[in-house]
Amino acid sequence: MSQIAIHLVVTDAATAATWYQDAFGAEEISRLSLPDGTTFTVELRIADTEVAVAGEMPARQMRAPINLNATSAAFHLQVPDADAAYERALAAGATEYEPVHDAFWGVRTGQVLDPFGHRWAVNQRIQDVSQEEIARRAAELFSGATG
Repeated sequence: MSQIAIHLVVTDAATAATWYQDAFGAEEISRLSLPDGTTFTVELRIADTEVAVAGEMPARQMRAPINLNATSAAFHLQVPDADAAYERALAAGATEYEPVHDAFWGVRTGQVLDPFGHRWAVNQRIQDVSQEEIARRAAELFSGATG
């Protein structure tokens, strides 16, 4: 694993592993099952990143975002074709969060919520943009914006 490991809490680890394989082409690395056959955790590789998915443990305050009705993070996945990746995620059961569009920082991007409540952005680099130009575009876009 890398120095920062991602551990996603989901409603069902086995179902989530299959979903991430279907939606994002994840590769299963390992799976730990409990004596009763319940999948405890599944380690996946999505692109070049290892991600562990594990079921909820309410007694330990580990809940999936879908059951909290909130998410506080977004995972950004670099893809060769944002439109195709977005449609693949929707076809696998994701919910649209933000339609695919060309963003001011030089990527074509769209966001979905997976069936477990995690927010994912699929990003395709379409243009190299300097930090100065990004700042200028952001100021233009958000001038007068509140909240």
